[in-house]
Amino acid sequence: MERKNITNTAKLVISVWNIGLFALVWIGFYNKFAFDRYRVLGAIMSIIIYGFIYFMMCNVYKAFRIASTNIGEVVFAQIVAYGVADLILYVECCLINNNYRNVFPGLFVAILQGIGTSVIVTITKRAFCKYVEPKPTLLVFGKNVSDRQVQDFSEKLLEKYKHLFSIRKRLSEEEQEEYILEEIEQNHTIIAYEVSQENRGKLLKRCSELHKRIYFTPTIEDILCQGSSYKQLLDTPLMKYDYRYEDKPEYAAKRAFDIVASVLLLIITSPLFAIIAIAIKAEDGGPVFFRQLRCTKNGVPFEIIKFRSMIVDAEKNGVQPCTGDDPRVTKVGKYIRKSRLDEIPQLINILKGEMSLVGPRPERIEHVEKYTKEMPEFAYRLRVKGGLTGYAQIYGKYNTSAYDKLRLDLMYIENQSLLVDLKIVMLTFRTMFQKERTEGFMLPSDSGRAEEE
Repeated sequence: MERKNITNTAKLVISVWNIGLFALVWIGFYNKFAFDRYRVLGAIMSIIIYGFIYFMMCNVYKAFRIASTNIGEVVFAQIVAYGVADLILYVECCLINNNYRNVFPGLFVAILQGIGTSVIVTITKRAFCKYVEPKPTLLVFGKNVSDRQVQDFSEKLLEKYKHLFSIRKRLSEEEQEEYILEEIEQNHTIIAYEVSQENRGKLLKRCSELHKRIYFTPTIEDILCQGSSYKQLLDTPLMKYDYRYEDKPEYAAKRAFDIVASVLLLIITSPLFAIIAIAIKAEDGGPVFFRQLRCTKNGVPFEIIKFRSMIVDAEKNGVQPCTGDDPRVTKVGKYIRKSRLDEIPQLINILKGEMSLVGPRPERIEHVEKYTKEMPEFAYRLRVKGGLTGYAQIYGKYNTSAYDKLRLDLMYIENQSLLVDLKIVMLTFRTMFQKERTEGFMLPSDSGRAEEE
């Protein structure tokens, strides 16, 4: 059975279920309040608007990636997608009618949407794992990669995607070229893990000839090339590298977005801000905020602000990474660190222009030199302002390697735009409920939470 048939059918059923239920409650209850006249046209336009918002949110949250995402994440993404659409159309009804309407019919339908979506996703995932055979996969790894790294990569891949990949063989790029090219013919999918550019080029050509699917890890140079654009100045194709992080109109728009978003978020979170501050003060009488020097764009130092989640003078004996059951973490601190609520005061840093809403996490001054010495490419992160959230926080995990986190940050830098920032902000709310996501930058020698206090 083809995997696309299963996932496409599930996508259609979920869409019909969620949009259909909305259409029923809208036509049966809300439409008459929103449109006294032209009810049919009003209902049609409202359903179209709902569908547009729903599919847009599904695209942002990857809510139809059933095959490559676990059930919980897909259901959560769907709930956010139809939930936002439901809320916007309910507000539309209230504004047009100039009066609050009963919210319970909409809530009842939202519950039905969630139940139905959960059932459909669960059935689809089980059918996928039962009837779709994982594709025979060849893993080719670089000569500078250790056996341990290959093993860790394979385990992480199969831990989440064993229903997609079946690694039949692992080969070093140092194996005979003819042997590797022959093995490509015997497998459906090829994964090139940290393979040299020269050998990767050969793999790409062979896979292209045989119509094979290939995944490969990008180099820093590959990522930097994402900031390039094609130029036809001569009869020879040229590529121009654009320094997007120095583009004045883009920077002005990003700064305006930071100001508006930080002000709105400070207003929205102000009650929570007050509750956390009172709780911290009531627990041990110490200061509410924790301040620490960090580096932002061009290595400029600034004082980052966070809610204090550890005891006073937690680092009196020097810098010590925070471990899982660190006795220095306060009772209030355990909750605000787990939910990332200790980061809320950084909205003040954003408003002051010291940080951006989206960007690489700012590092401690003493760590920048250390990281740059071990990974010279780390200096590229300092081309933009440090951010409250970013690619590494969205797509990374606690065990993501330092080099992979760096690549994620550079991917953001070379692809940044207002749309990308907005997407990352929306995805950040999802990561607040996922324990395994990373928070900062750590070298292999570090342990515990990356951002010590």
